[in-house]
Amino acid sequence: MILAAHLFFFPFFGLSTVLYFLPSIIGLAKSKRDLLAIFLLNFFLGWTMIGWVVALVWAAKSDVPSVARW
Repeated sequence: MILAAHLFFFPFFGLSTVLYFLPSIIGLAKSKRDLLAIFLLNFFLGWTMIGWVVALVWAAKSDVPSVARW
């Protein structure tokens, strides 16, 4: 009985956690310069679904190269 609980618990909550933090994972994989801000938005507002989508779009879009000013 306890084995069946483990077989259900770990995949369900593990997959849920990965999906919840998917914007942060994408930002980390793309080496975004705003990674901390993406993570904090995802962590605090990801549950609203709007915050999650905003974090996902932010993580997926490419960074604009910074202009060197002299």
